[in-house]
Amino acid sequence: MPFAIVRDDITHVRADALVNAANEQLRRGGGVCGAIFEAAGARKLQRACDKIGHCDTGSAVATPAYRLPAHYVIHAVGPIWRDGHHGERELLASCYRTSLELAATLGCRSIAFPLISAGIYGYPKHEALEVAREEIRSFLRNHELDVTLVLYDKGAVELADDLRLRVERYIDDVYVGAHARYSQRLNWEHLSAPLSDSVAKDVADNAAEPTCYIPEADKLTIEHEVSYGAYEETPWDASDTAALDTTEDLGAGMPESARFFCPTCGCEVPEKTLYCPRCGNLLVPKGDAQAAPMLAPEPKPMAMSAPSPAPAAAPRTTARHGARLPRSLRNLLAHMDAGFSETLLGLIDERGLKDAQVYKRANISRQHFSKMRSNPRYQPTKTTVLALSVALELTLPETQMLLERAGFALSHADQRDVIVEFFIREGIYDVFQINEALF
Repeated sequence: MPFAIVRDDITHVRADALVNAANEQLRRGGGVCGAIFEAAGARKLQRACDKIGHCDTGSAVATPAYRLPAHYVIHAVGPIWRDGHHGERELLASCYRTSLELAATLGCRSIAFPLISAGIYGYPKHEALEVAREEIRSFLRNHELDVTLVLYDKGAVELADDLRLRVERYIDDVYVGAHARYSQRLNWEHLSAPLSDSVAKDVADNAAEPTCYIPEADKLTIEHEVSYGAYEETPWDASDTAALDTTEDLGAGMPESARFFCPTCGCEVPEKTLYCPRCGNLLVPKGDAQAAPMLAPEPKPMAMSAPSPAPAAAPRTTARHGARLPRSLRNLLAHMDAGFSETLLGLIDERGLKDAQVYKRANISRQHFSKMRSNPRYQPTKTTVLALSVALELTLPETQMLLERAGFALSHADQRDVIVEFFIREGIYDVFQINEALF
């Protein structure tokens, strides 16, 4: 995504450009500056800075990144905090703006910032974050660049007290409750697991009728999976039996020595079998005699002196494609919902929005969005779907529908989903504010 907030060591972040919180003399300092010099190779980076010599407060210059996982280091000189009445905010804003413009001039596609001036320069962290967010947001309205704000201390991000309390209350009501139910289910699954052989033997030795901790409703399913075929066949649903004959009818009146073969792969199949055990083909579709298992003719008696001919291979005939599936499944496939891309474009048209408005609100790059528009089978990530839902200002049911079209769902066992759900319910559709809450 074009803008993200992460908690990390900036020297470990991969980007085309890493921003150093520098001083006007471009000398190695402490904090972020010292870490960047050390990771890049202090001597080489200092020689490159000495060639430039000086950088004014609020400006930025670039050098090679050397051993860092980047192409460039952009040295941005932030202001020293005094009291907020000496132009600190304007200088800090210029610091971010100049760095972003320099990165674009160098052809960078990604850039990572520390929270400039919020360390030894004493700028209040919350206000420094506000300046960074405003300048980055303004720049991304007209430029394509992936921007990462790397925070070493998560205390720099503070939601407004009222919003923080509402988010925390919603998490307590939804997320914590979902985890409690999940823990109860895990405990039930542990208690309901079948006894091991050794434990079962001990129980059998000490009780006339050993107890199995499996609810009655699940016993049949478990036993059916373990020993398939040991029980009577479960009757087919009425909607499916209309499309199928039974193998019992097919084999009525046949001699016990009769053998059946699959018309698709030619392998021998047991009597009273609906599907070929080898290729899985449906053996008895109604109204298609060619697709039914074929009865091998009984061999005629032959003279002992005559050589026995090799058995002829069963002819391979293919059933009609539609007849291989039960009718109910064919009906479902014939009435599938629109895919994700089609649904997304329909929602955009319905709201009368332009593509640029959507992907900028969603904090998604133009190239990423063009893939969704051009590929009807595009499979997005869940994060992308949620970002688009916020950009389109969808209601919660509409968001759930768009997630379903992409194969996802909101989960109350996922704290991220709960937080995004809260903002959608509250009608707060600011991706930057949601990102800060998620951080």
